Amino acid sequence: MVQDGCAVSARAALALLLLLSLAAPAWSAAPGSAVPQFSLPGRDAQVSLADYRGKLVYLDFWASWCAPCKRSFPWMGELQKRFGPSGLVVVAVNVDTARADADRFLLDVPAGFTVAFDPAGSVARQYSIKGMPSSVLIGPSGQVLHMHEGFTKSTPQAVEKHIEQLLKK
Repeated sequence: MVQDGCAVSARAALALLLLLSLAAPAWSAAPGSAVPQFSLPGRDAQVSLADYRGKLVYLDFWASWCAPCKRSFPWMGELQKRFGPSGLVVVAVNVDTARADADRFLLDVPAGFTVAFDPAGSVARQYSIKGMPSSVLIGPSGQVLHMHEGFTKSTPQAVEKHIEQLLKK
């Protein structure tokens, strides 16, 4: 049974990589570049990046089969609580093709922040996402400030340092 679960996860990961590799990226992820805008279904309403103009946005791309994503969610919830009053918004975009997979993940690992769903992977492709989780720190005027792939023990400290510096300005 466990082997079947691993096979399903491996198939999902391969499907995502194939999906993300289909279109050549037309966007530059260089700091200062304007980020692609999007509007996606959320848990309760549409999630539009334009709605967060004027805020510092931590945009995270995740999938239900991603083990580091499970570790990053509690931290992102704390990030939203700690820095939200100062102008940070955490938005997590799920790339699972089946919404039920994302919903099961969210039952196990609740999100204390905005969640959107990108089952076709179109927004992930626009952002040239190659692995899970990946994040983009977006400035108040909609420009890339920092991009990061993965989630390790040192990720929270590094990201929080960036956020603290940016919110002091």
